Parts: sequence; structure tokens; C-alpha cells
Amino acid sequence: MSTPIQNRYEFLLLFDVKDGNPNGDPDSGNAPRVDPEDGHGLVSDVALKRRIRNYIQTAFDGQAGYAIFVQHSTNLNRPIFQAHQETGGFSGSKTKDRVEKAREWMCRNFYDVRTFGAVMSTGANAGQVRGPVQITFARSLDPIFPAEFSITRGAVAEDVKNAKTLEDYLRWEAEQPEDKLRTMGRKSQIPYGLYVAKGFISAHLAQQTGFSEDDLKALLKALCNMFEHDRSASKGHMATRRLYVFKHVGNGHPNNAEQNRRQAMLGCAPAHRLLELGQVVEVRRKDESRPPRAFSDYEVRAEASRLPKGVRMLELEAWDAEHYQNGWIGG
Repeated sequence: MSTPIQNRYEFLLLFDVKDGNPNGDPDSGNAPRVDPEDGHGLVSDVALKRRIRNYIQTAFDGQAGYAIFVQHSTNLNRPIFQAHQETGGFSGSKTKDRVEKAREWMCRNFYDVRTFGAVMSTGANAGQVRGPVQITFARSLDPIFPAEFSITRGAVAEDVKNAKTLEDYLRWEAEQPEDKLRTMGRKSQIPYGLYVAKGFISAHLAQQTGFSEDDLKALLKALCNMFEHDRSASKGHMATRRLYVFKHVGNGHPNNAEQNRRQAMLGCAPAHRLLELGQVVEVRRKDESRPPRAFSDYEVRAEASRLPKGVRMLELEAWDAEHYQNGWIGG
């Protein structure tokens, strides 16, 4: 496995949605999530991590070390049991040594475990992993205005009683009035929203899970491109617009390499000093008199001169993550 990262990172992700529902709330009829106090839109961290997982699964399918633990419609106890089998077999023993070996195997083989962490203390028990990468809820820069539309479904999904053959279904359809074979539905969306999510990457937790520079590159690629592989009519058009990555490199003490190393891992500035809008990155509406309807309605600007000492910045747009290693600026 590659060497774990030696630097602390934070990132600021700007993405938008047009004529779609970026994250439905099941407690509100799957309507777009909204802060009830100020009307700003929300997208959960779980929704963002799901898209990252899906991208990794698509881009690294079959590659060793890039399997995904949390998948749709699976039993999480199965790979936990497999971890015990691969590290000496499972005989019902859940000693600390056996659990630790299973936990290490899970980190080596599952990208999302060593990235986001996981609770694996169920079933055969592979312990718990606190992931080095954490992401906040995303919040829209302006209030959103969800709209609900009626739609017509041109067919029904009826459980026909006593139907045992295809002819039974055909007979039932022939007996129904035409208007009974279609139904109405509802669809929620917002006209436009620009969202901001914040992320944190701990070098210390990376030492425990093995999260490496290669894993970081994969994460940046996923953040830039995850919406390109997550299309659906309900989500409208979603896109990553900007990704700002802040790397802590140390204050450059010429005669104290150990102090620089420790600063790079611990960080050279508090996260809010980098991630709060107006500190390093500024976003403003060009015309406050009308509601935003496109990314071009905003002006986004990053000022590298505002970076605290010991921090460098990388600015990415979609598809740029492949070339990021030479792009650090500032600091």
C-alpha cells in the first residue's frame, strides 16, 4: 500500500443544479432539502459521499484496493466476514487481535473505509474506523424556491388478484376503462441553486487507515467529475463548478525539518480561515435585483495573497484533477 499522506488538507466545493432536485428529503415527500429558518437549500454529506463512492466504483472497477464497502442492496456483514476469512478464518472468536487484522484488511481493500471510515462492529466484527476525510452538508448561497409539478404517468402498476398467466393480465387490461390505465404523479425541483460544501482531510487519521496521495488524487477526480456519472431526470443538470484545495506545508523553517513536518500534519491555520467565504474565496451575485438562474450570474474569485503562511492552494475545475500535482500556488 502507498505511504499515507503527510499533509493536512481542506477543500471547498462549489456545485450547482438547474431545474432539478439535488437531494430529496424523504420526510417531506422527497422535496428538495431546505433550511426551514432561512430558505437556503441543503444537500446532505451522505448524498455527496454516495456520489463519490459511485464514481470510484465506475472509474476503478476491479482495481485492487478500490472496492466499495457501502453499496446498494448488500449485506455489510458479508465483507466483514470475508475479512476474517482472509486473515485466518472465522471461528467465532472476536479477540482484539483478530478484530484488528480484519479492520486492517478492510482498510486495504475498500476505498471508502480508509477514506470516510466505517462502523464494522456488527456480524463477525471488524471494529470501527474513523475516516480522515469528512464532508459537511452543502448549503446554497441564496434561498431556493422549490416547485412541485403534476405529471401524468401513462401506465399503472397494479397487482392483479388471482392472475397466474400472461393471458390473465391481458384480460384484466382489456376490461379496464382507458383512463384507469394511467395515473397522476408529482415532481419537485428548484430552478437554480449554487451550493457550497466544505471538506477536511486529516493526515493523522490517514496514518491509521492508509489514505495515500493516490487516494487523494482519486478523491479530487471524484469531486470534479462525480455528477457526470450521476445523471437522472429528477436531478436536472448538476455540475461541479470549482474545487479549491488547501494544503498545509509548514512555515518553512530552514533548520528544523521535523518542525515543518509536524506543522504540515497538524496544520498552519484554522479551517475557518480557509473555508469561510470572504477569507480566501469570494462569491458574489453580479445582479442582486433578479434571482440567479445560472453559474454565470455569480462572480467567483480566489485571492492567493490572502492565504495564511504555510498554506498553498489549488484551484480546480471539472476534469482538471488529473493534472493537479503541479498546480499548487501561493503560500
